[in-house]
Amino acid sequence: MLPASIGLVSRPARADHEDTNLRQAIEALIRDSGAADVGVAYRDLANGEELLVHGDATFHAASTMKVPVLMELYRQAEAGTLSLDDRMAVKMEFASIVDGSAYSLKVEDDSETSLYGRLGERLTIRELARLMITESSNVATNMLIERVTAAKTCELMERLGTKDIHVLRGVEDSRAYARGLNNTTTARALMIILARLAGREVVSRGASDEMLAILRAQKFAEGIPAGVPSGVVVAHKTGWFPGVYHDAAIVEPPRGKPFVLVVLTRGIKDDKRAHRLAADIARLVYRHAEAARRG
Repeated sequence: MLPASIGLVSRPARADHEDTNLRQAIEALIRDSGAADVGVAYRDLANGEELLVHGDATFHAASTMKVPVLMELYRQAEAGTLSLDDRMAVKMEFASIVDGSAYSLKVEDDSETSLYGRLGERLTIRELARLMITESSNVATNMLIERVTAAKTCELMERLGTKDIHVLRGVEDSRAYARGLNNTTTARALMIILARLAGREVVSRGASDEMLAILRAQKFAEGIPAGVPSGVVVAHKTGWFPGVYHDAAIVEPPRGKPFVLVVLTRGIKDDKRAHRLAADIARLVYRHAEAARRG
């Protein structure tokens, strides 16, 4: 299990001063954003440094929960209980976890719209997994959660080192939402599983490489990727709905090991302002990490 230290990892005096400056700069950005709450978690895989700002605050996971589902898909594929080349018929209707009653997904609530014109068509799990991550497809997500189950997904999260990622249900289950039955996470928890993935420690090295390739193909780049230099590779997953914006990323500088950065926000009404906050935090962290690499 990866360490889950609180705050900053112990480092030499000069580095500690730099870390304090980084924390203060991030906290100033958060204050200026007008957010109700922001959780930030940073781990540099080159030196083990960590910084947590409200890292254990619980947030609605939004679409960041699709990363745990992806991981469970690959675990089950490795175990032989499914094949990524198995096909599933596209459907829009799913059962609420509250009472089993049916609810339907709506194209206007989804960032990926092509599946709504493919009802009944049989797609591979591999294709659905890619749409779930790269375009944040709600249809693909609900189909895949139904296949692997939320319970199995949570079990895997515990084995990876966190009990603070709770995947309960699919997307747009309004009956569950009304009762507070939501998928939740913390910034620290997402940092832990992404650090495991960056280390090729989720399922197997080959499976980790495949999942990283999918996350690198993410099409929504207005958050963390916008804050790092052009050309820097970012494997990440965003999540959003009104008043909530998240980005959880593995940032891969051209030299040295990557770092993990998670920014979770709640209460910023202007989407662009939320995007800018994540980008600004990423810019600070990238500069900090590069300075550490230069010694």
